[in-house]
Amino acid sequence: MKQIIFSLVLLVMTNLSIRAQQPADYVNPMIGTNGMGHTFPGACAPFGAVQLSPDTDTIPHNVDGIYQKKAYEYCAGYQYRDKTIVGFSHTHLSGTGHSDLGDILIMPTRGELHLNPGRASNPDEGYRSRFSHSTEKASPGYYEVMLEDYGIKAQLTATPRVGVHQYTFPEKTDGHLILDLSHGIYNYDGKVLWASIRVENDTLLTGYRITNGWARTNYTYFAISFSQPIKHYGYKDKEKIKYNGFWRRFQVNENFPEMGGRKIAAYFDFNTSADSELTVKVALSGVSTEGALKNLAKETGGKNFETIQKEAVENWNKELSCFSVEGTDDQKTMFYTSLYHTMINPSVYMDVDGRYRGLDNNIHQASGFTNYTVFSLWDTYRAEHPLLNLIKPSRNADMVASMIKHQQQSVHGMLPVWSLMANENWCMSGYHAVSVLADAVAKGVFPTTDEALNAMVKTSTVPYYEGIEEYSRLGYIPLEKSGTAASSTLEYAYDDWTIYQTALKAGKDDVADVYRKRALNYRNIYDETIGYARPKYADGSFKKDFDILQTYGEGFIEGNSLNFSFHVPHDVFGMMERMGGEKIVVEKLDNLFTMHLPEKYYEKNEDITEDCLVGGYVHGNEPSHHVPYLYAWTSQPWKTQYWVREILNRMYRNEIDGLGGNDDCGQMSAWYIFSVMGFYPVCPGTDQYVLGAPYLPSLKLTLPNGNMLEIKAKGVNDKNRYVKTVKHNGQVYDKRYITHNDLLEGGVWEYEMSSTPNKKRGHSSEDKPYSLTNGNG
Repeated sequence: MKQIIFSLVLLVMTNLSIRAQQPADYVNPMIGTNGMGHTFPGACAPFGAVQLSPDTDTIPHNVDGIYQKKAYEYCAGYQYRDKTIVGFSHTHLSGTGHSDLGDILIMPTRGELHLNPGRASNPDEGYRSRFSHSTEKASPGYYEVMLEDYGIKAQLTATPRVGVHQYTFPEKTDGHLILDLSHGIYNYDGKVLWASIRVENDTLLTGYRITNGWARTNYTYFAISFSQPIKHYGYKDKEKIKYNGFWRRFQVNENFPEMGGRKIAAYFDFNTSADSELTVKVALSGVSTEGALKNLAKETGGKNFETIQKEAVENWNKELSCFSVEGTDDQKTMFYTSLYHTMINPSVYMDVDGRYRGLDNNIHQASGFTNYTVFSLWDTYRAEHPLLNLIKPSRNADMVASMIKHQQQSVHGMLPVWSLMANENWCMSGYHAVSVLADAVAKGVFPTTDEALNAMVKTSTVPYYEGIEEYSRLGYIPLEKSGTAASSTLEYAYDDWTIYQTALKAGKDDVADVYRKRALNYRNIYDETIGYARPKYADGSFKKDFDILQTYGEGFIEGNSLNFSFHVPHDVFGMMERMGGEKIVVEKLDNLFTMHLPEKYYEKNEDITEDCLVGGYVHGNEPSHHVPYLYAWTSQPWKTQYWVREILNRMYRNEIDGLGGNDDCGQMSAWYIFSVMGFYPVCPGTDQYVLGAPYLPSLKLTLPNGNMLEIKAKGVNDKNRYVKTVKHNGQVYDKRYITHNDLLEGGVWEYEMSSTPNKKRGHSSEDKPYSLTNGNG
C-alpha cells in the first residue's frame, strides 16, 4: 500500500525538477478517497459547482426501502479499493457522512454497445471498465486514467460551472459515448423523477433531470458540446412506459432529437477512427438549459482542453498561494491538501448571469453577491467558515448573504440547517447558521448586523423545529420530545449565545437580554452527581440507567456524554463549575485522551472507527474538535500543546486513507490548518482564537488586506512541542489567545519551543480566553 501511495504522490509532483514549486504541486487529492474520508479525486475549480470525478460503483441507498450498508462507503462515488470505473459524473459531495448527486454520468466506450453499467463482479456485462491506479493522475483541476477494457485514455478538468473531458481512443476504432441519466449517488428506484435530452445539432445537446434524493427536488440542467459531430445516436428507457400519449407515432429510440423518461441511458457514436481525440464540455445550471449554454460559452468558449486545464491549475495556485510553509514534503503535502479540501465546498450555485434557483423554487437574480450552496453547517460552523473569514472573507460574506436569502425564501423563515441545491435537507441538529452569521459580524466580514440579527432571531423561534417550544418554556429539551435532547440543548445554548453577541453589536439590548438567559440553558442538563451532561424528562428528572460512553439512545447525536459534555464553548468557566471545578475538569480531560474506549461503543457506528480515536476523544466527529483547546482555561494550558500535536500526527497522514474521519465539507481540514498555525476558534462569534503551538518551523500567510502574517517556531518537532516564550513583533506575549485584529495587523509571531512545558506563562485572569461567566452567573 505504501509503495502505491508514494507513486501517486510522485504523479502529483510531476515536473517539479524543472520549474519552481507551486502550492498545487503539493496537493494530493487522493488523501481521503478510501474508507471514511469520502473525498473524491476528480477535477474541480475552487468552490466550483462542478466536481467532475470517477464513480467506481453503483451501490443503491436502498432496495425496496431496505437500507444497503455499503452505500455509505460511496458518499463521494469513489472507493480506492475498487477495480472498475462506472463513469464520470459531474456533482459530488466532499467528505460527507450522507450523500446525493452524481449527476450527468458520461462514459466513453467502444465495441459492443451496453447501456447498463453491469456489476463489479462481471464488468464485461456492462459499460463499466477495469482500471489500474498506476495510470491514475490526480492534481488540483485535473484527473487522468486509462480505461483498460477500451484502451481509452480519459482526462478531466473543470471550470466553476463546466466539466471538460478529453478522451483519446485507440487508433482506427470508432467510439461510443454513454450518457446515463439514471445514474446517481445514494441512488434508488424512483430517485429520478424525469430526465430529458434534446439533440440541438450534431455537436450540441441540452437537457435536464429532476431527482428526489437528499435534496428533495433537485433540478440539474445541462448543455453538452462535442468536438466532433455525432454520426448516430439513440437511447433506452429502462422503466416500462405506462402511458406514452401520441409520442407513439414516432420511432423515438433511434436518431430522434428528443429523449425523455425516468431511467434513460443514451448513446452517441463518433468517427474516432478518423480523429482519435474527443473533447466533451458539460455545463451545468440549476436554472435552465439557457443558463447552462451561457455558462458553457462564458467559461469555455473558444478554449481547448489544455487551455482550460492550465487555467484550472492557475486558479488553484492563486487560491492556495496565500500560504507559504516550511516543512518536510509530507508536511507540505498534508498542509496544502487540507487547504485544498477547505475550498471545494461550499459551492457556487448561480449562473454566470447571476440567476439562481432559490429555496422557494423560484428563479432569483443575485445582486451584489455570489450565491452558494452545500452548507454542512453542523460541521463547518466550527472551523471552515472561521477560516474563510480569515483567508477568504469576501467569499464567506457571500456565503452569509446566501444563507440570509435562504432564510428569506424559506416558508419556515429559517436559516439553513443543511442546504443542498436549493433544498433544505434538515440534517443534524441545532441552528448553526446563526454561528456563521455571528462570527462574520464579530470579525467585520459582514456589516449588515440588523439583517443578520433578524434572520437569527426568526430561526431560533420556530416552535415546531426540534424541541424549540419546550426548550423556550422549560430551559431544556425533554427526552420525550427528542432522541438528541441533551446534545441539542447544548447546541441551542451556544447558538443562542451567538444571537446574544450579535444583538449587543446591533445595540438591541432587549434582544440581548433574552438570548443571554437562553445561552445559560446548558446548565439545566448537567447532573452534578456525575459531573456530566445528562438528558432530562419533562418532569425534571434525569434519564435513569445512563451510560456516558454510549452514543446510541442516551440523548446525544453522533457523540456520547463523555465528549459532548464539553460542548459549552461560550461559557467554559460556567461549564467547569457544573462539572466539578477546574481540578476535576483537568482530570476528565486527561482521562478522555488516555483512556481505552471499548469497541462495543463504536463497532456499529458508521461515523466512528478505531482510527478516529485518541483514547476516548473522537476526532473523526466534529463535536469534539474544540476539546483539546479547553486546557487553556485551566492551570495546565501546555497540555493543549501536547495533545494537539498528537492529533495532527495521528489523524492526518499523507496516505490514501490518511484522514481520521469524514472531512465533512472541509471541517476536518480547516481544523488542521488552524492547528498547524497554532491557534483555533474555540468559540466562533468571539474575535478570539485560543493558542496551542505551531506545528511547522515557518508559516507565512498573505492576508486579504495585503498584510503579511508570519509564524516562526524554529526547532519545533515532536519532542520540542511546548511553547517556552511567544513574541509578537519582538514584544513578549503571554496571553493564551489572540484576536482577529491581532492577526489582520500581520507581523511576526515568534515562538521559542522546548521539550518541557513552561508552567509559568499566562496565569492571570486577563490572559485566559473569553467566557460568558466566571462560573457563578
